Amino acid sequence: MNNQKSSIKNYQSFLLENIGQLTTFNPDSGEVETTSNTSLCIEDGIIVENVSGESVDCSGCLVTPGFVDPHTHPVFKDLRIDEVAMRKAGATYEEIAAKGGGINSSINGVRNASEDELIELVSKRMDQFLKMGTTTIECKTGYGLNTEAELKSLKVIHEVNKHHEIDMIPTFLGAHAFPPEFADNHDSYVDLLCNEMIPAVAEQGIAVFCDVFCENGYFNVGQSRRILDTAKEHGLIPRLHADEFEDSGAAELAADVGAISADHLMAVSEVGMQKMADKNITATLLPGTTFFLDKDTYAPAQTLKEMGIDIALATDFNPGSCHIQSMPFIMHLAIKHMGMTVEQAFASSTYFSVKALNLEHEVGSLTTGRKADIIVWDVEKLEDIPFHNSELPIKMIFKNGKAIDS
Repeated sequence: MNNQKSSIKNYQSFLLENIGQLTTFNPDSGEVETTSNTSLCIEDGIIVENVSGESVDCSGCLVTPGFVDPHTHPVFKDLRIDEVAMRKAGATYEEIAAKGGGINSSINGVRNASEDELIELVSKRMDQFLKMGTTTIECKTGYGLNTEAELKSLKVIHEVNKHHEIDMIPTFLGAHAFPPEFADNHDSYVDLLCNEMIPAVAEQGIAVFCDVFCENGYFNVGQSRRILDTAKEHGLIPRLHADEFEDSGAAELAADVGAISADHLMAVSEVGMQKMADKNITATLLPGTTFFLDKDTYAPAQTLKEMGIDIALATDFNPGSCHIQSMPFIMHLAIKHMGMTVEQAFASSTYFSVKALNLEHEVGSLTTGRKADIIVWDVEKLEDIPFHNSELPIKMIFKNGKAIDS
């Protein structure tokens, strides 16, 4: 199969044939659909109805879209492995942060690292994501927390994205925490964000989104609103870390500012969910973080779904509170702990995760006109995917119609 992958890398037009099952979310029907004994036409990296070109034999295997991961934090120097032992000894995420751990403990690594060092590290992390079937990924800053380091982090994302096959969508997260130099003057840091950092980010022109960690103990609703309103004025699309540990009113704020997504939501209120439903805000759920932090409360996926809210799934890959890079494992956690069906978890890892990035007309579904981001699996049916969590049975990956070496 590796020889076959190499031989089709430069094909402009080709046919994936002998597909046992092709499973994808269909935006027109609103359902996950499976077609048996079929083929798929690709031309110039796009799925088309008909094509004349070379044929690639899928040997009766399952074919799906590539995964889309709409919430990650990959720009950091080192993993915070010591925090795992601290949690095992009984310390909570909040207690670790109060003692100088957590987000702030990653600041020196990013501030002191060279751009080239960070590019190398992020490139290797993207290699692993792509190997595990993720073909589009959102990438946040948030470990520099000053203007220079945040702009450097965005530049790193941009440089890796220029040369890596995976598609990286950049998010500015300067409002991730209050850095030590502003520990006793939070409003001054908000001033810095609004008066200097956001204008500089907008002028740089890399970031698509602006995120805020709106949570008790981090950025309150008033501060978050000011930051996101400023971001909107500078052309950035708002999104939020919302109600992760407590109901802080962040879900309501997401609705008020027209955020594209509210993420986490383990402690979201009924009022918050209703406002999200009213404003069609996507809920991006991160069961890997709950699992990794040894917490018991997962986001209320079924209630969100019953209220008509679109659900995306993401890894929340970061140096401290979740080291997971596998979307199939995230699907597994969503099925086991949040009551989602395999089909729901799959749709939330492909099409609905793309909605959280405003790219639903480009990727996330194997339908005509979308990019040919495709996984050929060494399994027969969708139900087999969530239960392979380390060595994934992937035979071939195509990104923009190009076969990727694994």
